[in-house]
Amino acid sequence: MTEHAQDRSTAGTTARATRRPGFDEEDRAPVPMKIRVFIYLVAVHFISAFFFLLFYLGGAK
Repeated sequence: MTEHAQDRSTAGTTARATRRPGFDEEDRAPVPMKIRVFIYLVAVHFISAFFFLLFYLGGAK
């Protein structure tokens, strides 16, 4: 391994060693985004259920 390659391979580990161990904020999605995604998923299911009910009641005779 060349000296330049060794510098590149250890560069990421030394940068992470200076951060607080055990908690990496970049790995988590922000809380408002999680809430928004949950609301969107629930809303899409409610709209789908409403359309299903409309088609079900519209086709019933």
